[in-house]
Amino acid sequence: MTESELLRLQEPGVFGLIARHEGDDPADFAMRMHGHGELPVRAMAEQIACRRKAALKLPSISHSPLIYTSRALEQASEERAASYMASLLRGRRVIDLSGGLGVDAAFLAGSFEEVVHAERDPVLSAVARHNMQVLGHGNVRCLGGDGPEVLRGYPEGYFDWIYLDPDRREGGRRSVGLETGSPDVLALQDELLRRAPSVCVKASPALETSTLRQRLPSLSSVRVLSVDGRCRATLLVLRRDPPPEVERLAVCIDGAESGVRCFGWHDTGERRVAGGVAEWLLEPDPAILRAGLEAVVAEEFGLSFVNRTVGYLTGPERPEGFPGRAFRVVEAASYNDRSFREFLRRHDIRGASVQRRDFPLSADALRARYRLKEDDRHFLFFTRDAAGRPQVVFALTPPPGAS
Repeated sequence: MTESELLRLQEPGVFGLIARHEGDDPADFAMRMHGHGELPVRAMAEQIACRRKAALKLPSISHSPLIYTSRALEQASEERAASYMASLLRGRRVIDLSGGLGVDAAFLAGSFEEVVHAERDPVLSAVARHNMQVLGHGNVRCLGGDGPEVLRGYPEGYFDWIYLDPDRREGGRRSVGLETGSPDVLALQDELLRRAPSVCVKASPALETSTLRQRLPSLSSVRVLSVDGRCRATLLVLRRDPPPEVERLAVCIDGAESGVRCFGWHDTGERRVAGGVAEWLLEPDPAILRAGLEAVVAEEFGLSFVNRTVGYLTGPERPEGFPGRAFRVVEAASYNDRSFREFLRRHDIRGASVQRRDFPLSADALRARYRLKEDDRHFLFFTRDAAGRPQVVFALTPPPGAS
């Protein structure tokens, strides 16, 4: 989006036209409007496409006449994730060093007296300024410029919190590590903590955190965050005086009514492994698996592990409120090629969702070898048994309300 396109989009007549056509296909809209040189057609088509995505990602604020760019919307936090993040941060003043569209700043506005939104792209900074005005967040200041440079313009100790969501794109592709992000948290950590006592970093959900404190000595807590069963982010909190041990949590946000559920690490002793797969196979929420807290969940819900290497759990009943997916087991059997072909014939399995953990063949290789079509009701879990031998579990997703 160019600066001139942004100015045109803010004209009432143009905004009204976008609203009237927001149900149109963006490409069809652009073709129909081709030749209307007085209109920013390309930018209008982009807004139509973005509004559709924003309705899913930002349901409570997308009804407002906000402006988006495709890339910034893709990078923006999902609304419930942003709301949870904002609930962790409290104080008088906070600065967002990687502002983007302003979604995080909009939610931080409810937790702080003053929010500074720093964005180095001048057009995106102007977009965020427009969005803050539309949402009525008068306590958010949108400043153009590189985030760390904007921060250096304030006295040390001015902010209670620094928040940043580093751009993780490298060569056009998403990266995982902190060292490739911009701003570079690893390089800036000492300066950040000189300027504020607490820092929150939104990192990749796939970030490896087991040895992170070696590179981030100020690391205080790690929260792996999922929304509706999909990992969305890893939130890292840095403090000037970190505790001896890093707090490790999984945060599961599931649906509007269920709210937020947190699971924290504690020593559960030796892993309890079942002698065989029981009536139910259970897979903890991805945030729990990423945080390495499946043993905590197993203990809380009275479940056992299928084996010693992966997070699959099993039990005689489906626990109420289990954070994850539950499958009713039809049969569990040792795996070899010949017996499995007979297994497929016996159960008349022509299609299934193939899941595998700690198994010698990939899911794609298994689908190809046995010509399995995709099926969202029938599941085949390829893993190992308690003795470490390959096994397969045939299971079904129960109908809604079944127990």
